[in-house]
Amino acid sequence: MGVFVFLPLVLPLTAWPIARLAEHRLHPRLATCLLSAVAAVLSLCSSLCLGLLAIVGTAQLPGNPLPDAWADPEVRAAVPHDEVIGKGAVLALAVATAACTALLRRHRLVRRRGLRALRGLRATQVAVLRDEMPYAHALPGRAGTARILVSTGMLAGLDSRERRVLFAHERAHLAGRHHRYLLLAGLAARANPFLRPLRTAVAYTVERWADEEAAAAVGDRRTAARAIARAALISRPAPASTLAAVAATPGPVPRRVAALLGPAPAARAWPPMFTTVGMAAWTAAAGAALSAMSSANSAVTMFLILKAATPL
Repeated sequence: MGVFVFLPLVLPLTAWPIARLAEHRLHPRLATCLLSAVAAVLSLCSSLCLGLLAIVGTAQLPGNPLPDAWADPEVRAAVPHDEVIGKGAVLALAVATAACTALLRRHRLVRRRGLRALRGLRATQVAVLRDEMPYAHALPGRAGTARILVSTGMLAGLDSRERRVLFAHERAHLAGRHHRYLLLAGLAARANPFLRPLRTAVAYTVERWADEEAAAAVGDRRTAARAIARAALISRPAPASTLAAVAATPGPVPRRVAALLGPAPAARAWPPMFTTVGMAAWTAAAGAALSAMSSANSAVTMFLILKAATPL
């Protein structure tokens, strides 16, 4: 295998230009789905690669529970500098696992705090919290339990049409299950730091997705742009009892407002290949497929080598 076993670890570097092209050129819904899927595939491939490196690189260490035959020189020859690389892979896997676990625990903890904050309020989709601090967030949940949290301070700062935009925006987050894309991209970025640009891009595209849904719901893109701008100007950090700690950041608001003041993006299923947009989408898909094929090839090759060394 040689150096090709490291390919899934560095392929996420291609996500940087792809993320920029996708968030600017693709429809927000398509960009969110594409970038989330690419992040998931690349992170799984890089994790598999680290696992293979850890197995081969640490098989010869004293006290390792792996079969002794896996420390055979022929097996170790499959990975350059196997011992050093193996120890580094074990450390990287431990750090990535701890980071992903911390994110999941934080997500669950903050959700519980959000549910506690709703105790005593009527079981309506929109929960108005008496708080002068202006904020609004979507609290995802199972069917019938998803809520929109909005403070009286936020409602006081918007007129009736802008409130419609606000509620339509938050409902779009709930209907589109945007928290799942954010969580998936967040886990991928913790599994491989090279995927952080995708996490940032997904945080922006889900907001743009909700912006477009809100503009379509009220039928006035200019009103939607004004509402988004005003809500961003008066917003303050939400209390810890909401999902603000794990929700998407508002994103570059001027860019979102400028996009709403322009024409609605085309919602075609897949852009033509011989365009800037198409090249971004096809490059992202090709990069993910190449990483998956490289990881699969490494896994199969390593499996055959280990099987030849000792029965599995």
